[in-house]
Amino acid sequence: MRIYGDTRSGNCDKVRFTADYLRLPYEWIEIDSVNGKTRTPEFLAKNPQGQVPTVEFDDGRCLSQSNAIIRRIADGTPLLPRDPWLKAKVDEWMFWEANNHEFFVAGCIGHMTYMGKSKETRDPMRVARGEKALDILDQYLRGKNWLVGTGITVADISLLAYNRQAHLGGYDMSMRPNIQRWIARSKAELRLKSL
Repeated sequence: MRIYGDTRSGNCDKVRFTADYLRLPYEWIEIDSVNGKTRTPEFLAKNPQGQVPTVEFDDGRCLSQSNAIIRRIADGTPLLPRDPWLKAKVDEWMFWEANNHEFFVAGCIGHMTYMGKSKETRDPMRVARGEKALDILDQYLRGKNWLVGTGITVADISLLAYNRQAHLGGYDMSMRPNIQRWIARSKAELRLKSL
């Protein structure tokens, strides 16, 4: 398996965290997504969307979109429950992450880190929607160790990627103790170093 990714990207982190946790062998191929390396003819032949992460499997087939990738590589493992209801709850959180969290939180992270702009110049709509998403997640995690069931799943990995970096986008995570505890628990389970 080859993972084409940018180590600065939370979406690429999702794939790396999942593969490492499952001890799956892979080759990491660094792609500088900021400087146009996802727009080369060679890369576009693997992913016409021109985005990382992209995974090329041993049979030559390629898959993009981080949540689809981690769901595929976790299939048949404890990271993706077999119970249909729990699996649907995992999907619920992963769709929520893609539609109501990532665009806003990751957008602010990118604004301040990739683009090097100040906190004060963030898009107010992204800031407000990111704050709302973080509040929803913090409230949900009150009294819970994991998003779904009794152990870590790909739903946790999906949401961990940008929540652990949210402070880099100007979000005050000290006001969200439940997220902080969940991040620490997830990082310990995944054996991650601090950011």
